[in-house]
Amino acid sequence: MTTAIKAHGLDGSLVEADWPPLSPDEMASVLSRYPELHGPFQIASVSPRPLSAASVVATRSERVFMKRHARQVRDAEGLREEHRFMADLLAHGAPVPQVMKCDSGDTAVEAGDWTYEVHAIPCGIDAYEDAISWTPFRTAEHARSAGEMLARLHLAAQGYEAPARRLRQLVAGYTIFADDNPARELDQYVSERPALQQYLEQSQCAQGAMNLLTPFHEELAPVLPQLQPLWTHNDLHGSNLFWSDDDPAAKATAVIDFGLCDRTNAVHDLAHAIERSVVEWLVLVNDPANPESVPVHMDHLWSMIEGYEELRPLFAAERAALAPMLALCHAEFALSETDYFLSVLHSREKAFMACEGYLLSHAQWWRGPGARMLDAVRAWALGDPAIRKAVEA
Repeated sequence: MTTAIKAHGLDGSLVEADWPPLSPDEMASVLSRYPELHGPFQIASVSPRPLSAASVVATRSERVFMKRHARQVRDAEGLREEHRFMADLLAHGAPVPQVMKCDSGDTAVEAGDWTYEVHAIPCGIDAYEDAISWTPFRTAEHARSAGEMLARLHLAAQGYEAPARRLRQLVAGYTIFADDNPARELDQYVSERPALQQYLEQSQCAQGAMNLLTPFHEELAPVLPQLQPLWTHNDLHGSNLFWSDDDPAAKATAVIDFGLCDRTNAVHDLAHAIERSVVEWLVLVNDPANPESVPVHMDHLWSMIEGYEELRPLFAAERAALAPMLALCHAEFALSETDYFLSVLHSREKAFMACEGYLLSHAQWWRGPGARMLDAVRAWALGDPAIRKAVEA
């Protein structure tokens, strides 16, 4: 009897996967289109990531990473948007995986209801293979190295001038709070997603979150014009990095998984990286009545910022933008995830978790216990270590 494949659940538990795992016949059929790969093909590991199906596959020539998407979520052109960005990063010295080309010269393969991509395995080890988003780095040294790696990506991305992505699900874009009228942009965003629009006609989730987040947008507004557009990763955390080893002082060696990338700005990306790993949001999911109990790893925050600034110092406007951006950065992806759960998985239960459980609850937390963290970041932005320490004490 085959053991059911488990995936990361919305509350951090392991649950039955939404998508069937790659089958041996499916894997062999797709990989036969890659001339440099030779069978037999064997599945070496199965990814627990919940939004697609993926495996590391052993071939006679090398190990590769193979990923399958529902075409409704990522068609071939949707993947090519990511692959063109990755190719440009690689050409400019960033350590990202090489996306392999099939026999037609394309980097994406469509077959039936599915779209496939195959990547070379990057240098290093997958030390956080079983970790999920919103869990902390193991050490402050890891956080520092992650910050350094993010800065390397941003330096390599300068000059990449592709337009923002087309309308896609599961993309961490930055349009709503990039505008001087976020309410208008929210209406536009929702109107383009019928399932989300219908859901929000019955739920006050988005409006409640907007009311809570408006002061952060007002704080951001004076420096917003100085934040230069940049293509960014938008999902940097421990398991989207490869590592030199398992040591507490290990260094990040490569960045993987560009599924959420889009044209945003450097502060938006840094804010995402911080909130993904510094705030333990899953504690809030499992104990919403006690938001003050959510752990915040401030030593990791400062280490990540210090690592980042060793390679790419933030200028004054970017420093001033970081605190409000921390509160705002997740909002658009939470809406994108809500739409995905509604229009692709047809699960109102999961949509409720993304909208009420993530979007609204996070906004409430930033206006409550999270204010202390934001005040510390504001003090850092002003260059006053005494105030920062006082706020943290």
